[in-house]
Order: sequence, then structure tokens, then C-alpha cells
Amino acid sequence: MSPSPRIDAHHHVWRLDRGDYGWLTPALGPIHRDALPEDLAPILAAHGIERTILVQAAPTEAETGFLLDVARCTPFVAGVVGWTDLEAPDAPARVAALAADPLLVGLRPMVQDLPNDAWLSRPGLAPAFEAMAAAGLVLDALVLPRHLPHLLDLVERHPALSVVIDHAAKPTLRMGVAPAWFSDMAALAAVGPRVACKLSGLATEAPAGWSPQTLRPVVEHLLRVFGPSRLIWGSDWPVLELNADYATWCAATDALLADLPEAAREAVLGGNAARVYLARGGRP
Repeated sequence: MSPSPRIDAHHHVWRLDRGDYGWLTPALGPIHRDALPEDLAPILAAHGIERTILVQAAPTEAETGFLLDVARCTPFVAGVVGWTDLEAPDAPARVAALAADPLLVGLRPMVQDLPNDAWLSRPGLAPAFEAMAAAGLVLDALVLPRHLPHLLDLVERHPALSVVIDHAAKPTLRMGVAPAWFSDMAALAAVGPRVACKLSGLATEAPAGWSPQTLRPVVEHLLRVFGPSRLIWGSDWPVLELNADYATWCAATDALLADLPEAAREAVLGGNAARVYLARGGRP
């Protein structure tokens, strides 16, 4: 059997002149620049990565349209996780309209930036989440540790919804990971196969000078509670470049996954992304 294609299941592209990246300020120095497919392509080739999932970075449908346009002319992009206003009165219709594009594989509300920590638990969002489930779209959960109890409430109330926790909910590696993160992630993993977690974004949360050993307690916990069948590798490029480069992240995750059987490593590095994101569509 041939190995599964390696997939980077979380990266961005952006053009600053589009003007809707409110969080992307000059204070973020190395990533306050255009980041385009032609910048990423040689990096992917150098690491043997064949396909990607392109993820939204602005809370606008205009950016989702931009990303879908990028995907249509970028052969390595297999699918797009976009954005729509899940609070809008016509949210189910918006979800259905976006889902008509086979390259759209998921939606991501930017929960970490919202003022209401309990936003995910709001009953008024139910029609939007039900529409996502009906369309086979994945909910990418861009959350912080304090949001995890509300995410658990959401997944328990929507048993047909597939959820991927972005960046392992950004555990606070710089100051020590709180015990609640470990228990909350275990509770979400216990919901079952429809909840998965991205092995991504950890370098950005780590202290300067981090090493694979810095990340090991978090990664070992994720492997224990989710298992290698529900961890999905991604780079978070170019945000990754705030605290690492692509080669460093690849080497770190290779070291952290080195003890897994080959089939389990292949699942984390590509097979799981294909199963979770590309079942309904995307680019074969």
C-alpha cells in the first residue's frame, strides 16, 4: 500500500491590501507582509507535502471568496475553511450557499477574538450549526483554554457536527499549562470520533528557544486522549514564523511522533486530514 499523501491541514494566505485583517498589524513584524501561494509552494516541495487545507484569517465572507479563488488556481490547495456570520438571521442560507462550492470544507468563527467567552453556548447559533452538519462542513474551533467548557457544551448539543480544535486550543506553554486544559481536552476527546484536534500552532505558544521537549507533555497528552487517529498535523504558516520556521516545526513534530508506528504517523501527517476534511468534497 502506498503511503498517505502528506497534508498541511492548516495554513493561511493573505494580501494586506485586502484590508480586512484587523489583527494583522505592523507589531507582528515578520508576518506583516503578503503571504501568497507562490511563497509557500517551494517550502511544501522541500518537505514532501502534496496538499493543504487553506484556513480563513479574516471574519468576512469577502475573504472566504478570496480564498476559494486562490484554491481554484492553486493545485496544492485541497480545501478551504472559510467564514460566515453564524449569528445572522439568514445564517443557514449563507452556510448552504457557501457549501455549494465543493472546495469549501469547513467554517471557522474566530471565537478567540469575541468578547463573550460563552459565545459557543448561545442557543441562537443552533440553526447555523445544524446547517453546517447537514452540509457536511467541519467546524474549526479557534478557541483558547477558557472556551473549552463551552465547546464541550456545543458538541454535546449537536451530535451530527464534526469539530476540529485548532492549535490544541493554544495551551499556555510560556507560563505552564493549567491542569484544566488537560482535563477539558480529555473531556472533548471522550465525546468520540467526530471531535479531532490539530497538532499545529504550538510553536507560537511556546517560549523563545523552545525545543521538542518543551512541547512533549502537551503532545503526549493529545496522543493519549485523542489517539493518532484524531490528531491532524498543520503548520499554521505564516503565523508559525513568529517563533519558528517551517523546517523547525517539521523536525519537532517528526521527533514528537517518532515512537508511533508508521501507519499512525502517516495518519497524523495526512490521512486524518483527508478523512475529516475531504470526505464531502475538496480537490482529490
